[in-house]
Amino acid sequence: MPSDTYLFTSESVSEGHPDKVSDQISDGIVDLYLGRDPEARVAVETLTTTNRVVLAGETRCAADVSADEMIETARRVIKKIGYEQEGFHWEKAAIDCYVHEQSTEIAQGVDSGEDKEEGAGDQGLMFGFACDETPELMPAPIAFSHRIVKALADARHSGRRPEFQPDAKSQVTLRYENGRPVTATSVVVSTQHQDGLSQDDIRQLVRPFVLECLPDADWMCAEEDFYVNPTGKFVIGGPDGDAGLTGRKIIVDTYGGAAPHGGGAFSGKDPTKVDRSAAYACRYLAKNVVAAGLARKCLIQVSYAIGIAKPLSVYVDLTDGEVDPSKLEKVLSEVMDLRPKGIRTHLGLNKPIYERSAAYGHFGREPDADGGFSWEKTDLVDELKRAFS
Repeated sequence: MPSDTYLFTSESVSEGHPDKVSDQISDGIVDLYLGRDPEARVAVETLTTTNRVVLAGETRCAADVSADEMIETARRVIKKIGYEQEGFHWEKAAIDCYVHEQSTEIAQGVDSGEDKEEGAGDQGLMFGFACDETPELMPAPIAFSHRIVKALADARHSGRRPEFQPDAKSQVTLRYENGRPVTATSVVVSTQHQDGLSQDDIRQLVRPFVLECLPDADWMCAEEDFYVNPTGKFVIGGPDGDAGLTGRKIIVDTYGGAAPHGGGAFSGKDPTKVDRSAAYACRYLAKNVVAAGLARKCLIQVSYAIGIAKPLSVYVDLTDGEVDPSKLEKVLSEVMDLRPKGIRTHLGLNKPIYERSAAYGHFGREPDADGGFSWEKTDLVDELKRAFS
């Protein structure tokens, strides 16, 4: 039997991490296309390195989107993050665009699948997860890790802490007792900073942000297990310090390793790609199951074949569940159409809402009035309760 007392660790990275810079640029271009044509097809990858950005991929759109507009989107994103450094600067970086038209062979699978329905854009399996460890129904280690790097970024953007620079990482290890998180046993924070500050200077600047991101001060780890910039000086960061690529932070983007991942990245893809939309649908359903009190934890898997509309499988696994998982699988397929078009329609995904999702996690966020993070709504709770009353 697995132990119910254990340590579990998750990490997060800031918006200025080189991989997240790439994700935000790719999703900025997705939004650019969807803003012109809600039915646009987009698959764009971004490479970032020292004062250079490379855009590549394929698109299809009813309206014209020029290479210059994509390059301008990349510059806007870099400026918003705050990169005006010698080695990576929003205005001075060279940006190359190699985006081209989508393959007709891929397009025909999506556009004219089984029985002329819109088929899935690729084969694959996607997971969704929710648990009652935090108010946002996310695993606590990843939730706390996100909070820390977001708090540092907010302090930097507001001007309260200009000492912080855009690139940062966090890592939180929690002790679980009887299957519930009770305290942090270690916290690691590495943040890019202005030159001239000592390691202890940064440690004292970071500490209050860590404390405010934990449930209370009693959760803080011992002093010897609090690590800040453990390698020392961190002035050169971002794409100047390490190359970034779209899609390399898929565990940060999801559940911090607390649940399986199907392997597909989200950023840079329009919502016809089930790597993205079906993972959002699974999170939406899992969150509603937990919010309805049907289980303490809920894991959902779906799978698809390219060009085929209906999912090949739906699987549900519950922890401390009050209902039969096999019945729940049927109910979930009734309350939401899990074909690609059905998912997009139910969640309103054909909108320019993705750049905001590309840092600090795609899940555990507040739904926006314009449809952003629609997969975080809990509007199925009453329907699920009625199905099992």
